[in-house]
Amino acid sequence: MPEPAEAASRRGRLRRPSRDGRPVPDAAASARTGLNPVVLGSRRLGLCHLPPEPPERLVLLLHGAGGSPAQGLGLLTAYADERRLALFAPQSVGPTWDAIGGRYGPDVALIQVGLDQVGTWLPPDGIPTAVGGFSDGGSYALSLGLINGDVFDAVLAFSPGFMAPTSTTGVPFCFVSHGRDDPILPIDRCSRRVVAALRTAGYPVQYHEFDGGHEVPPAVATEALDWLSTRPAATA
Repeated sequence: MPEPAEAASRRGRLRRPSRDGRPVPDAAASARTGLNPVVLGSRRLGLCHLPPEPPERLVLLLHGAGGSPAQGLGLLTAYADERRLALFAPQSVGPTWDAIGGRYGPDVALIQVGLDQVGTWLPPDGIPTAVGGFSDGGSYALSLGLINGDVFDAVLAFSPGFMAPTSTTGVPFCFVSHGRDDPILPIDRCSRRVVAALRTAGYPVQYHEFDGGHEVPPAVATEALDWLSTRPAATA
């Protein structure tokens, strides 16, 4: 039997964006190029950016602590149209993502609703899906990515602090970047430890340390997307 949705959310488990006939609350019949709200009733779950050409990949983007969907999208919006990326940036229920506070649940459930709505705007046969984020969003992206390696083929973790998967599924490719002079999440106790643990566990990792602080320089974002474009993604 399928796992109940609430139990799956508590474990951080997600499904691929759905177009298989399940009800999708408030999904519009179609969406326009550019920025689209993702809503549940009167509640805005996040924002979705759609490129002018049919997208070839979906990226779930997670903002940092105290951030917003606009900040999440801002990580990659400048590159989305040229690279034919659909971007979905949800809003955390609290000031930051649930697992940062020690448990999965509310954010996972709402991300799933948002993914299913965005899925109605994507090609019917599905497209590869990655997860990425900055700071707390990078930590959450790594955690969700390792839990859901059957959903996300790749993870983009910009300046993450840690990872806390409840379990692991699949072997997603991981890109990690971090500034050597980061005063918020110091590199020695954050990404250097994270990358060592990932490699020990057998995950393929592309790691970029740069001269800078708590940020995602344009050159790093470009490198991450160049790397992502080479991944042998599966959609099944």
